[in-house]
Amino acid sequence: MRSLHARGFVHQCTSFNGLDAVLAKSEAVPVYIGFDATADSLHVGHLLPIMTLRWLQRHGHKPIVLVGGGTTRIGDPSFRSDARPILNDGQIATNIAGIRQVFDRFLKFGNGPTDAVLVNNAEWLDQLGYVDLLRDVGRHFSVNRMLSFDSVRTRLERQESLSFLEFNYMILQAFDFLELSRRFGCRAQMGGGDQWANIINGVDLVRRVDGNEVFGMTAPLLTTSSGVKMGKTAAGAVWLNADRLSAFDYWQFWRNCEDGDVGRFLRLFTDLPLLDVEQLENLSGAGLNEAKIVLADEATRLAHGDDAVDAVKSAVDGVFGANGNLKGLPTIEFTADALKDGLGVLALIVMAGFAKSNSEARRLVLAGAVRIEDKQVDDPEHHVLSYAFDDGELLRLSVGKKRHAAIKRVG
Repeated sequence: MRSLHARGFVHQCTSFNGLDAVLAKSEAVPVYIGFDATADSLHVGHLLPIMTLRWLQRHGHKPIVLVGGGTTRIGDPSFRSDARPILNDGQIATNIAGIRQVFDRFLKFGNGPTDAVLVNNAEWLDQLGYVDLLRDVGRHFSVNRMLSFDSVRTRLERQESLSFLEFNYMILQAFDFLELSRRFGCRAQMGGGDQWANIINGVDLVRRVDGNEVFGMTAPLLTTSSGVKMGKTAAGAVWLNADRLSAFDYWQFWRNCEDGDVGRFLRLFTDLPLLDVEQLENLSGAGLNEAKIVLADEATRLAHGDDAVDAVKSAVDGVFGANGNLKGLPTIEFTADALKDGLGVLALIVMAGFAKSNSEARRLVLAGAVRIEDKQVDDPEHHVLSYAFDDGELLRLSVGKKRHAAIKRVG
């Protein structure tokens, strides 16, 4: 617990001293965090719990990654103003496969005492008889108490719909904890601050039903120095899977963080020793920019691997230096045939993810923010033709100083 405290992972806990005493023992302690399969990738907003599991494993404990194949069918209503869309079984299975790729990079899975395991709560939730669930589990829940939680009360105060299906979510999540306690000897559930109500219900259920002492802990709500929710940008979520967001764009996200966030992010999102973090966060001026590069390198290394970092660094040199290597940039590919009639610059900007519509792309061009190679594009009707690739297979498309992509001619 001391290491988690020192790095900034701890906000609330049902018993700090109790959980610390359990984790201080020599044997591996199973600890779980749950993730609903609402998308085929997790994003930077999920990194705090992922890194919590990583540090627990490094200190000799056993991470349990619970994916919500069952609960995803309902959707967690915590602090939402509307219901999540209902996904079918095929969509949920695809999302779980994508999520698993993320965890394979941060945790070691296997059969050893400290190896992580991935468990799908559909294994037990799909087998539950509804009447049995209400009789054996539901009787331990007070509706009065459930209505008192902020996550529920806020929806009701705003007169926003809260379906009976969603209202059952905290019962099912609490049952997950009971099931993991029985199957794996799980002693603690951890999660984001918005999960506090769900977590303490699970702790209470395990105590009431089996008489076992278990613990709950939440991480702090993470915002940037300017108060923006972590993991969101103007372009959307910062995804952890490369097929949703390139390693280059992921690296750029960390490289462009606010000055006041560098030290905190180094503690939370890298494996660097705290002494190294303290030295880096005390830098200023050009030194602080170097600290941001270290943050970007180390965070990208964890999410995408050493080869991806090497490719990004090469691409950065190509964008800002003289070697012209653009192969690490997010790339849009076109055949020679597609280039015969030319590629409209507005479409290219949208395809690169730098604008959501042609009208937004047009405004970027008219504002002088768009360049192809080192030439500013002033005409929204500009087309990139095949002859533009005569000196090579790649062209650099840039919007502003921080967003870059490669246009690639293939075939």
